[in-house]
Amino acid sequence: MGKKGRVFVRGLTSETYGLNKFRHEQLAAPRVRDDSVVVDDAKVGHSGDSAQSRTWWRVGPGDDPFLTQTLQVHFVELPAQTSNHGHGHQNEAAFYILEGAGYEIHDDQRYDWKQGDLVFVHTDSVHRHFNPYDEKAVALVMKAKCTWMFMGLIQQGRSGPIDRPEDFGEREDWSRIWTPGVLERKKVVTPSDGVWETTPMGRLRVMNSAAMTENRQFGVDVFELTIPAASRSGKHWKMADEILYVLDGEGYSLHWEVEAEIAEKYYARIAKEPTRHEIKKGDTLYVPQNTIAQHFAADGTPLHLLSVQNRVFKHLGYDAVHYFEDAPEYASSSLTGATAGR
Repeated sequence: MGKKGRVFVRGLTSETYGLNKFRHEQLAAPRVRDDSVVVDDAKVGHSGDSAQSRTWWRVGPGDDPFLTQTLQVHFVELPAQTSNHGHGHQNEAAFYILEGAGYEIHDDQRYDWKQGDLVFVHTDSVHRHFNPYDEKAVALVMKAKCTWMFMGLIQQGRSGPIDRPEDFGEREDWSRIWTPGVLERKKVVTPSDGVWETTPMGRLRVMNSAAMTENRQFGVDVFELTIPAASRSGKHWKMADEILYVLDGEGYSLHWEVEAEIAEKYYARIAKEPTRHEIKKGDTLYVPQNTIAQHFAADGTPLHLLSVQNRVFKHLGYDAVHYFEDAPEYASSSLTGATAGR
């Protein structure tokens, strides 16, 4: 949160060409945040909260210390029998239902949701969240809003008349400039829609990706990852930064910094020692851009993580993940398969 208002996009200013100072400051910031961290309480520059609903931010562009603006994460709580204010923005959002049940009204259409669902607010959507039931509902909202802001897609607000109506003609259908076929795409992904797979990362279920062309979400990729007690994920390297929310369990994450050596071409120089980050249920874990990471479950408790990444990295030429070490469950399943095939 800025001193004079909400920060929508954070700037970078330097008198030198190199930006190592900014990266060093980012890497030095604590990467684990829990319920004691509220970086923005939605009192300034937000339109969604009603008198009953509550919104609070965990990660955003105005944070101090700063982590990222490729992703933003906040919570929305709807007490029983309440709703928030209807509003609209050009950016997409995806929210995972942590508790309760309810429904959305998007562009005058209803979409019901419950705990464990992933719900999409589509581009240019007028939307409102409702909880008509007797238990509170809580959602984790994940979005790449700053990406839209960088591109000038900033037309947003609550429903109401436009300024200077005498200067404009009658209403036209806004959806004419949307990607063809989006109206038929899915807005709610339920746990039964996904398939759990054993991968080099570990046991995961993809909830949204570029390959899932039936989903109406283009900005973020989301998956769930489960790590058995005392086990670990694959040790992996990617360019995109990432936010993981701990749905259940506890453990820790090791991160190896990657330094760019600029010679006749780019070379990666990997830190000899990782940093360690303890995590527990309800925490968010930030993994910076160009970092090698591996996640570990504590003894006696599985670790259940929800991952979100900004898909724009894949459009910029960083569409690969390199594994230095596979998850043990994948390695053992591959070995079993190889043995069975002999």
